[in-house]
Amino acid sequence: MILCVSANPSIDRLFAVDRLLPGTIHRPADFVQTPGGKGLNVARAAAVLGGDVHAAALLGGHAGRWIAQELETERIDLHATWAARETRSSLSVSGALEGLTEFYEHGAAVSAAEWDEFGALVAEVAPQASWMTLSGSLPTGAPEDGYVSLVGLTRTALDSEQPGIDARPDLVKVNRPEAAALTGCAQPADAAAEIHRRTGGIAIVTRGREGAVMVASDGRVVEGTLDADGPYPVGSGDAFLAGLVVALDRGAGWESALKAALGSGAANAEQPGAARLERSRAEQLAGRAHVRELP
Repeated sequence: MILCVSANPSIDRLFAVDRLLPGTIHRPADFVQTPGGKGLNVARAAAVLGGDVHAAALLGGHAGRWIAQELETERIDLHATWAARETRSSLSVSGALEGLTEFYEHGAAVSAAEWDEFGALVAEVAPQASWMTLSGSLPTGAPEDGYVSLVGLTRTALDSEQPGIDARPDLVKVNRPEAAALTGCAQPADAAAEIHRRTGGIAIVTRGREGAVMVASDGRVVEGTLDADGPYPVGSGDAFLAGLVVALDRGAGWESALKAALGSGAANAEQPGAARLERSRAEQLAGRAHVRELP
């Protein structure tokens, strides 16, 4: 079982428009709405890929209830605690300009008691999981080191700029800007090597369309690439992590797991809305991925 922790979930909305003019009314040509935030994106993508997925989320209000209903529809087992204030929303706009224009709420503050209750829930469920993912930001009001006490409850994959690396998670997956901020290293391979030095575990730095660099637990440096592109990159890093942990949970080796991760990330970018990838397409793309060892 894979437990995906979502401390700061969101309702993620994608509007597709023909043009974007400040100060005017826009009528989207298309609209997608999904349970989101990085943790729930990982959970939903992992479920599509056939993983045995449970999600732990800190929810609030009408938005939180909508997220819970949608996860039930997607047949994802949800373990939730509830905050007094409303769960946040995030908006991405596509079609008008190159790339996406994005608006992300910080989210309402949680109390110390609400955070403690959520931490206790994760601590109760995590030992039943073979892998746990800790993804994205913490809500306002949570302790800055809120992930630190959760690392080590089971095999842990961390994808966050929040403190947690020095708690030595089994796997760290961050993108290039996050890796540079965490390590001070501009080059992805150098950043991955520094993360590996600090954790002793697997370190992966994703590079968008350029693939990913991985430093294995034995120090080998590996590069994975895939010649594929898509217009909807939001959530591709989360789908990458989902593909990785689902493959590892099934006993795949690191090379196969990295290819599965690349295929999942690329498949996500082909569909509007995060974590709406197709499993067959992800598997097809994974078969086209290339992995090579770097000096």
